[in-house]
Amino acid sequence: MPSSIEPSGDFEAVLTYLKEARGFDFTGYKRTSLSRRVHRRMDQVDIYDYAEYIDHLQVNAEEFNALFNTILINVTSFFRDPDAWDYLRTEIVPTLLAERSPEDSIRIWSAGCASGEEAYSLAMVFAEILGVDRFRQRVKIYATDVDEEALAHARHAAYAEAAVDNVPADLLTKYFDRQGGQYVFRKDLRRSVIFGRNDLVQDAPISRIDLLVCRNTLMYFNAETQTRILSRLHFALAMRGLLFLGKAEMLLSHSRIFDPVDLKRRVFRKTTSGPVSLGTFPTQQVMYDRHGEISKFDQLRESAFSASPVAQVVVTAEDIVALINQQAEIVFGLSTRDVGRPLRDLEVSYRPVELRGYIEQAKVERRAIRIKDVEWQRGAGEVVWLEIHLNPLVDGESGLLGVSIVFHDVTSARALLDELAHAHRQLESAYEELQSTNEELETTNEELQSTVEELETTNEELQSTNEELETMNEELQSTNDELQAINDTLRERSLELDEVNDFLESILTSFRAGLVVVDTEMRILAWNRGAEDLWGLRHDEAAGQHLLNLDIGLPVAEIQPAVRSALQDDKFDTTVQLAAVNRRGRRIALRVRCGALRSPSGAVQGCILIMESEEQDDHAGLAADSAVGRQSAE
Repeated sequence: MPSSIEPSGDFEAVLTYLKEARGFDFTGYKRTSLSRRVHRRMDQVDIYDYAEYIDHLQVNAEEFNALFNTILINVTSFFRDPDAWDYLRTEIVPTLLAERSPEDSIRIWSAGCASGEEAYSLAMVFAEILGVDRFRQRVKIYATDVDEEALAHARHAAYAEAAVDNVPADLLTKYFDRQGGQYVFRKDLRRSVIFGRNDLVQDAPISRIDLLVCRNTLMYFNAETQTRILSRLHFALAMRGLLFLGKAEMLLSHSRIFDPVDLKRRVFRKTTSGPVSLGTFPTQQVMYDRHGEISKFDQLRESAFSASPVAQVVVTAEDIVALINQQAEIVFGLSTRDVGRPLRDLEVSYRPVELRGYIEQAKVERRAIRIKDVEWQRGAGEVVWLEIHLNPLVDGESGLLGVSIVFHDVTSARALLDELAHAHRQLESAYEELQSTNEELETTNEELQSTVEELETTNEELQSTNEELETMNEELQSTNDELQAINDTLRERSLELDEVNDFLESILTSFRAGLVVVDTEMRILAWNRGAEDLWGLRHDEAAGQHLLNLDIGLPVAEIQPAVRSALQDDKFDTTVQLAAVNRRGRRIALRVRCGALRSPSGAVQGCILIMESEEQDDHAGLAADSAVGRQSAE
C-alpha cells in the first residue's frame, strides 16, 4: 500500500535528470498524475526525498526501467469501448474506403499503442471489411509507443486468455492461433502491422495518414503539450483524414484544425479551411438627387435626413460642409451655422478620429470605407464606441458630388459583444476545466485498473500461498495427532515406569539388610535405607559416588576383588566375611554377599552388594540369602 508520506525536494529536478540522462521528456505530462506515479515508485524503494532518488537512479541502472514502467500506464485491451469500435466498423471505415479508389493504399497510425491490442483490433476491423488478401495488399498499420518493453510484447503478438476476452469468438478463431496457454495473432497479417518507438512530444510524426487512432493518450499531457501534439497529428493526417480519440478527449478548444464527425464517439476530421471571417456590415448609401426645383418631396427628403436617428454629415467634393442632421448637432455640438464651413475647421474632422485622410481615400477610390472600433471619450467620463461609414456620392456620369459621413453608435452592441466574448471565454475555461477533470478521472481510472490488476496478481499469489499453508497445516495437524498419540503412549509408559519405580522403591525400603548396586565403573546406583542405617550415609549423598571412594566404616578394599569378579562373570556369586565399623562407631562382624547384576539378555550391567551385620536376626539373613540366590539364578 502506498505511503502517505509526501517526498521532499524538487520534483522538477527529477524530470530534468530523466530528460538529460535518458532523453525522456516528461515535462509535458500533467503534474498531478505524474508526481503520483513517481511517488508510488519511490515508496516501493523506501525513498522519500527527490534528491536521494536521483542518486538512486544514478547508481542503479535497472531503476530507470522500473520507473518508466510505473509512469507509463499500459492499460489497454482489444476493442476497448465496444460502442466506439462498432461505430468505427459500421460507419467510419466504410466511408473512408468509399472516398478512395479500390487501388489506393490505406495508411493507419495507432499512436500510444502500448502492448499492441489496439493495432491488432484495427487489423481485424479492416481485414473483415476488405478481406484478408486485399488487406495485405492495401493496408499498412504503424503502431508506436515510447515504452520499449511494451513494444517488444506487441511484436510477439502473444496474449493470455484473459487478454482476449473482448475479442468475439468468431474473430478469435479466425485471427488467432492457440499456442500453449496463449493466443498468437496470425503471422501473415502481422506483417502489415509495423511497430516502432515514437515520442509524440519530440519525434516527427508519420505523414499521409488516412486514419489516426490516439486513444486515452492525450489525457496524460497538459494543455500546452496537447496543443503541440494535436498540431503534429493534424500535419500527419492526409486530406480528409480521420482522428479517433478516447472517450476522455474532446478537442473543444481545437475546432480550428479538426471538425467533429461524431463527438460522442470522439471521431474528428482534419479541417482544411481557414477561420471564417465575420463578414461586413451593410453600408448605407445616401441617394443625392439634385435635379428639378425644390418641391414638397425635396422638403420631405430633407426632413427625413434631418430627423434620422443616426448622426450624419455630408461634405462636398471640396470638403465644404453641406448638410448636418439633428442627431449630428446633438452628438457633436454642431449647428446650421456650420453649414458652408470647411470641414477642417470643425472639431468633428479630427475627433473622435482623424476623418480627412479617410474622406480623401473615399473620394479617390470611389468606394465606401468603414472605420470600426472608434473609442470616443465624451464628457463626464462617458465612453462611446462608434463605427463610421464614409460613402462617396456620385452623379449619373460618376462625377463626384461629395461624401456622406455616418456615425453609428455601437456602444450597446460593443457591450454585448464584450459580454459575449467574456461568456465565451468563461465557457471555454469551463470546458477546459471539465476536459481536464474528465482526463484526470480517466487517468485515475486507468491507474486504479492497473492497481486492481496488480492486486489480482498478488491475490492469486496469496491464494496459492494460502493453499500451500493449508496443506502444511493439514500435514502439521496430522503430525500433531501422531505426536499426541506418542505423547499419550509415553504418558502411559511414564505412569507404568512410576509404578515400577515405586514398587522397586518399596522393595528397597522394605529390605532391612544394606543393599548397594553399582554400575560397571563401580559408581553407586542404588543405596537403600538399610545401607543408610548401617553406614549413616543418605541415598542422595551416596548416589553417583565411586564405591572405593566412600569414607565410611566399610573396608571397601577387601570387597574390591569380589566386585571386580562379579563385573566380569555373570554367574559369579560369593560371600565375604569381614570386620567393619557401623555409623554408631561400634565394631561389627559384616557378611557381604556379592553377585553380578544382569540384563534380561544376560549382559553384566553392574554388581549387587548385600550387607548384613552379625547383630541382625537370622530371619533377615535368610531373606537376604534368598534374594541374592534369586538374583544369581537370573
